[in-house]
Amino acid sequence: MNEHELLDRVHRELTDSYDEELEMELEDREIDPVTKQVVERERSAEAKEARRLYFRELFRLQAELVKLQDWVVHTGHKVVILFEGRDAAGKGGVIKRIVQRLNPRVCRVAALPAPNNRERTQWYFQRYVSHLPAAGEIVLFDRSWYNRAGVERVMGFCTDEQYEEFFQTVPEFERMLARSGIQVIKYWFSISDEEQNARFLGRIHDPLKQWKLSPMDLESRRRWEEYTRAKEVMLERTHIPEAPWWVVQGVDKKKARLNCIHHLLGQMPYEEVEHPAIHLPEREYHDDYVRRPVPPEIIVPEVY
Repeated sequence: MNEHELLDRVHRELTDSYDEELEMELEDREIDPVTKQVVERERSAEAKEARRLYFRELFRLQAELVKLQDWVVHTGHKVVILFEGRDAAGKGGVIKRIVQRLNPRVCRVAALPAPNNRERTQWYFQRYVSHLPAAGEIVLFDRSWYNRAGVERVMGFCTDEQYEEFFQTVPEFERMLARSGIQVIKYWFSISDEEQNARFLGRIHDPLKQWKLSPMDLESRRRWEEYTRAKEVMLERTHIPEAPWWVVQGVDKKKARLNCIHHLLGQMPYEEVEHPAIHLPEREYHDDYVRRPVPPEIIVPEVY
């Protein structure tokens, strides 16, 4: 393979990788609720241009996230980012776009399941502490210790005493994190009643998304107003200078992703870290090495 062919191959590899990510973003799948078949939506020129601008800005912001990651590693900074909000508010979507191009050893997601019997007897914050970052790490909590102020309160999974103790404890807990050098950033994703209803219906009719609807999610629709009251109390009682709340308007999912990432980048004084040039070493060849054939019975059939 000559140099021109090699460069062309590298270009095609990059294009293929971006194409796959674009396909993930397109979301042109629409399920007919009667036939359960996929139908393609027609898009106006204006909508296509808006989509093009979205991708361009998303890729630019993700490049900045890579610079932020390098700075975090270089400086030993420690970051915790909490993502809270109603079901189907878009938390998972923005988390996915944040970590999409980052090193999972540096930036990882903590999405804890419901506590087991042993964890229910622990200090409430104990199971979250083990996921906190060390120097040079970023941890994104897809829901966090604020479960107690939201779902546990509304669904009756905690007592009034536990609920009040949480509010007495969490500000000092987060101040302790800040004093230890951990930066705490808290996002609440806000959507309207109508938008959540539409997203839930979309998941019901899409067989690839039905797994996202748990019995708890469905119950949250019925208790919309109770969740609203719980959110208002939570924001009022836990908005502290060391770890303030930031509200992301999430009705437009794509704008919410861009706005959240743009805001996140502004929360740290990062700068580009210089790296030495990378040189690919020459491959070694040995006369006594012969590659063995792969047994045909273990090869995956080439169906495509």
